[in-house]
This record gives sequence, structure tokens and C-alpha cells, in this order.
Amino acid sequence: MSELLFKEDVSIVLCGEAGQGIQTMENILVQVIKFGGYHVFSAKEYMSRVRGGENSTEIRISSKRVTAYVDKIDILVSLSKGAIGHLRSRISDETVIIGDKESIKISDGEIDKSIDKLIDIPFSKMALEIGGPIFSNIIAAGVISSLLGVDQAVFDECITEIFSGKGEQIIKKDLEAGAKGYEVGQKLLESGEISIDIEKDPKIRDELLLNGTEAVGMGCLAGGCNFMSSYPMTPSTPLQVFIAQNAENFGIVFEQAEDEIAAINMAIGAFYAGARSMVATSGSGFALMEEAVGLSGMIETPVVIYIGQRPGPAVGLPTRTAQEDLNLALYSGPGEFPRIIFAPGKFDDAFKLSQMAFNLADKYQIPVFILSDQYFADYYHNLTSLDLDDLKLEDFVIKTDANYKRYQITDDGISPRGIPGFGEGLVVVDSDEHDEEGHITEDLDLRTRMVDKRLQKMEKIQGDIIPPELIGGSDYEMLIVGWGSTYGAIREALDKLGSDKISGSDKVAFLHFKQVYPLHPDTNNYLKKAKNTVIFENNATAQFAKLIKLETGFDIDKKVLKYNGMPFSVEETQKEILENLNGMGGI
Repeated sequence: MSELLFKEDVSIVLCGEAGQGIQTMENILVQVIKFGGYHVFSAKEYMSRVRGGENSTEIRISSKRVTAYVDKIDILVSLSKGAIGHLRSRISDETVIIGDKESIKISDGEIDKSIDKLIDIPFSKMALEIGGPIFSNIIAAGVISSLLGVDQAVFDECITEIFSGKGEQIIKKDLEAGAKGYEVGQKLLESGEISIDIEKDPKIRDELLLNGTEAVGMGCLAGGCNFMSSYPMTPSTPLQVFIAQNAENFGIVFEQAEDEIAAINMAIGAFYAGARSMVATSGSGFALMEEAVGLSGMIETPVVIYIGQRPGPAVGLPTRTAQEDLNLALYSGPGEFPRIIFAPGKFDDAFKLSQMAFNLADKYQIPVFILSDQYFADYYHNLTSLDLDDLKLEDFVIKTDANYKRYQITDDGISPRGIPGFGEGLVVVDSDEHDEEGHITEDLDLRTRMVDKRLQKMEKIQGDIIPPELIGGSDYEMLIVGWGSTYGAIREALDKLGSDKISGSDKVAFLHFKQVYPLHPDTNNYLKKAKNTVIFENNATAQFAKLIKLETGFDIDKKVLKYNGMPFSVEETQKEILENLNGMGGI
């Protein structure tokens, strides 16, 4: 085999059965690569099972910052017989497959003839010599780290830290497995079979390495969250784990409720009592919470709701990604009342919007949603820092007096919010329609005034709407629209078109919405300016495009929809944009 050289950017995919430690490899490698001085991005796709099936993780190593998933596989590390079949559509003639040739044989005992470049490494045999098949993943991680030229001391330090709770004997075996991997990698480099030449930057070692869940979680901490009640459900569970792990240090009460209904009612009750509380769930779990969303609207008690989206209906594909719950959040709860819905697409936004969610929920006494998804929640990349400027913890609770009225009708619709025990007043709430003091009423004129009071908040909320982000020149002729986690793929696709000097690419701009409800007042102006509009959504019915049309009357020209449970890749996004450009004559 002639020398295989990878420069600037390499996509390495790790694939094996559930239970073979693919996610452990990811945890090791993203840290080793970052500390080695490389930009790194990783995204996983996994089946909803404890054993068997095929799981894979993509790790991109680059000389520049990368934040999106790609289809291409430069190097595939195969740890199971099913890896090749699982990733067949992404394997090209240029893909190098590293694995045990015995596990890559097809049913007739022959090597798959479609495999052009195979580097035979008997991972299983080497792992058994060390102590068992479980060490295959550590050996493979060592091989990759060695090929990247990361100092073995950095690898050993990461291994020691990651497995610190496993005991000295396990750590010793893992270090031995890693050393074996480094030895194999060094032999490959010396033989000239493979070479990776990507520029390092020592400053990257000191950067942050986060996933989307951690960015949201840090924003919740910065927002003063001090109570969380939830019931585990992928992909919201990692946020619950993050908050629980940090509960002691940040004075948070974390409660794993018996079900989703109890969880959201606990969170609303906590906000009523003076806490800043939240609940985290996924689509079918949130379906059980809808009645309580109406409770929040009626008793004007704030709550922050995190929804980790995944494909439905029902439990759908529990471990895959989607943007299918916008309508669920938007129309949840009986009756009519205000709400705010955020959908971050990059980590800095996830941090800021999550922090802001608590302030706005408190300020307007409404439910505020944070829409994430499996892809955004799970992917990692390095970043210089999170922007801590202009962060304010805003408290809108008032000390009550003896004449306090919880639902006092005011000019802006926002009644002074008191909490029990803070002042002399009685804080009465009722899920039935009520008068200004909070007592149940069937006065129909008063009912109309109370509905108007609640809806009147929308006028003031207009002043707090986060504007969409426009990427590209203001003289655009084609406008790409995205929301939430589509940000990275669209952004990189446009950057590639520009760097390739594609005709008309300088006339293409990207409008990304990080707040999807209420829509910013300038939305229609952005859209009307373009000759051609295209939206990317991970759902089958163009939910956000329909919301835009409902609110503005503007019908986006082309809807690019993906709903197989996978995120948009850079390549397919670029292809769609290019086809649209060509259809316009290159602008």
C-alpha cells in the first residue's frame, strides 16, 4: 500500500457494537486531541440497545475550528463485523479501514472486495493478551493518538484521569493497552503506510472542550437555577446528570421524579415558592407535561422547560436526532397565553439563552422553552471561551404588603409577583379562572379582562426578542434560513462555497434563528429582500417555515427536509445550496 497522507482536516470514524466502548474511545480521543493542540469535533450516532447493533462516532481533527458533521470518512476504525455494512454509504474508495481483517471478512470467508485500503491490526488478539476484549478500544485510541503525533504522556494523563475511579489495576491495564496502540501507530508511521499532517496550535490546549448539554447546563447555572425535577429520557438525561453532578457546589436541589407529570408540577411549585426551577425531558415525555404548561400559563408562575428533541411519534427513534417538537412546544397547554421558545445552534448561544431563559421566565411569569436535540446535545468541539459579558441575574420577586393582589391588573399585563413568606401578603393561586386576589371566579367580564391581561405581556416581550443572526453580506440575493442545530452545517457549507469561489456564492447569506417564538419583527424584511429563499429543517413538515408563513405571510421558496434521524452533513447542505444557485443561473 502506498503512503496515505491526510492534510488540513481528517474525519476518523470509530464503529463497533454497543458494549465495545465506542463512547469511551470518543471521551478519550477528544480530550487527547485537544490537549495535543488540534481543533476537534465529534458527533455520535447510536442504537437504542445495551448490547449489539452498531454504534459509531465521528471525530474531525482540523487545522481550523470545525463545528459540523461530515459524511466523508477518511479513516474508519472497525471494531466489529457489522461496521462496514453499517457505514457502507459513507465509505469511499479513499477511505482507509483500520481493523482486524478476520472481523472484516464477509460470509464466504473473503475480504469484502469493495475495501480498497485496509490496514490489518488484530485488535482482539492484542486485547486478549493484555487481559480481555474490552481493551480493544484503548488500543485503537492509542493507535489514532500515535498517528496524530500526540505525546504519549498526554494520552496517559487522560487515561489516568478518565479511569481514576476504576482502581489502580484497571488503570495499569489501560495504560498498557494505550502503549500497545502507540507502538502499532509508530510502526505504521515508520513504514510510510499512513501519515497525518495537520497543523497544531499550542493555544488550543488551554481552550474549553464542551458538548451542547454542558453549554446549556452552564447557562442554567449562570441563570441561577437552584431546583430541577425531571424524569430520565434520552437525550435530555445528560442535562439532568450535569445539574445533579453540580448540585452540591451550586446549591441546587435535584429531584428525580416518579414521572414526567410530577416533574413539571414540582418545578412549577418550586418557582411559586421562590426558587428558579426547570424541568428537562424529550418529546413523548413532554407530551405528558402539557396540562401543567397550561397551569403555568394560568397561575402565571414561571418555569423553564428543556426539550431534547428526537424523532417521533411516540418514542420513535429514542437515540436519534430531530427538530420535530417545535409545534409541540408552541401549542402545548390548553387555552391562550404567552411563551418564549429558544433554539440554540452554537455553544455560546446555548449558554447565553439558557441563562436568559430564567430571567425572562421570571420577568414575564411564563413558561420559557429551550429546544435542543440529540445531535446538539451530544456533539463536542473546542472553543476559546464562553462570553460572560453582560450576564445579569435579574430577580423580579417583590415583597408583599397586607393589600397584595397576586393578579393585579396592570398597564403592561405583568402583575407584581410575590412568594409565600416574603412580606405580609397572602399569595393565592388557582388553576381555575380567578380574580385579582387569586380566588376562583365565574365573572365573565372579569374572565375577559384576565385573558387580555395575560396576552398583553406579548407586547412587552417584543422588546426582549433575540434577533436572528445574519451571516454573509447584506446585499444577498439568496437567503438560507435555519434554526437550532442546523447552524454548523449551513455555516461550513457556505464557507466552503466561498473558499471554492463558486459563482454567486458571495450573494448568498444565512439567517439563523436562535429564538423561534415570538419571531423578531424584522423577519419579514430579511425574507422579502431575497430573490430566492431556502430553509433547512430536521422534520418532515417544515414546521418553522409554516410558523414563519403563519406569522408573516411569507412562504419560503424551497424546504430542504431531513427526518431519518441523522443531522444534516456539510456535504449534503452544500449540494442543496449549490443546486439552488445553479437553478438561479449562478446568480
